[in-house]
Amino acid sequence: MSPKAPITQDVMTIPRKLPEGKVNLVGLTRDQLRAALIEHGTPEKQAKMRTGQIWQWIYQWGVRDFALMTNLAKAYRAQLAESFVIEIPEVVTRQVSGDGTRKYLCRIAGGHEVEVVYIPEEDRGTLCISSQVGCTLTCSFCHTGTQKLVRNLTAAEIVGQVMMARDDLEEWPTPGAPKDETRLLSNIVLMGMGEPLYNFENVRDAMKIAMDPEGISLSRRRITLSTSGVVPEIARTAEEIGCLLAISFHATTDETRDVLVPINKRWNIEELLQALASYPNVSNSERITFEYVMLDGVNDSDEDAHRLIDHIKRHKIPAKINLIPFNEWPGAPYKRSSNNRIRAFANIIYQAGYASPIRKTRGEDIMAACGQLKSATERARKSRKQIEAEAGLSGN
Repeated sequence: MSPKAPITQDVMTIPRKLPEGKVNLVGLTRDQLRAALIEHGTPEKQAKMRTGQIWQWIYQWGVRDFALMTNLAKAYRAQLAESFVIEIPEVVTRQVSGDGTRKYLCRIAGGHEVEVVYIPEEDRGTLCISSQVGCTLTCSFCHTGTQKLVRNLTAAEIVGQVMMARDDLEEWPTPGAPKDETRLLSNIVLMGMGEPLYNFENVRDAMKIAMDPEGISLSRRRITLSTSGVVPEIARTAEEIGCLLAISFHATTDETRDVLVPINKRWNIEELLQALASYPNVSNSERITFEYVMLDGVNDSDEDAHRLIDHIKRHKIPAKINLIPFNEWPGAPYKRSSNNRIRAFANIIYQAGYASPIRKTRGEDIMAACGQLKSATERARKSRKQIEAEAGLSGN
């Protein structure tokens, strides 16, 4: 494999400017939370216990008001309120599709907006969350990719999307009530706006919080991270997060994938497949999901199906292939493959021994389907100085 330059991006991660210099506890790791409590007056000997108590109130019970944390002394609750806040992204609009899919437009620091989608199904409820404002990848079939990248989301803004959805679903349990394992929000997919592996540390910290057994408590097998193929970060994902992995594959030749998924020019199909081949062994995950959008006359031939099978078999990758009917958007340069063509493609894969589900399009009537997310206010054209000024970081 030829050496590549390190990943570099002109991206800022800007924390929310909080009232009176208060610290937002959402998004802090346990170690960071403990350190923050000590820095603001919690005795070191008590810090571990206090961290555990506050963690449960925030992430297990969904409490945002320190005054309601009743197993803490009243004076200590007042002390916490002087130094800290518990803040998550603000819901600007909420749309509900005819099929029950919910799309939220959420406002974060600087007035920027990201979209989050909740998809209810018979046996699960999946939340599709965003990791960046806009996207840098410019995949030619993706509406989100037509919005330029503005900045990375913080860990607070990422896990905050999960908390926001649980608020809307009224799914926070009541302290002291019997534990109910039935969940409306049972799965997370990092398939919203942005490339998660270009914001690795914030995504990792947010998902560690979501997986923590004393909080939101989602199994790592209930979390799927989707990447377009940031090869150097794939091994880190296995080691430091350990969630399931999905690959936005979409083409079987470098010539086609260079156009559909331009990151392929940096790490081509062969390099990507080599990285994927070792992933299940490291993370103990089951199968890698190959996401494959079906574009009429572009990547949907029988030859493409056979090449896809050959790629996977040659590298001995445990895999399933999700076939995604293209979700058209205004001005899209492609058309959706016919249902017959999609079924024929799926059958070739199935006959080769791989699962090949055809994704049911959800939320298309509210532009919430795969590849359609694009925040309403189009703030991507703002300059760095404007972004900093809105976040309250200029003039320092």
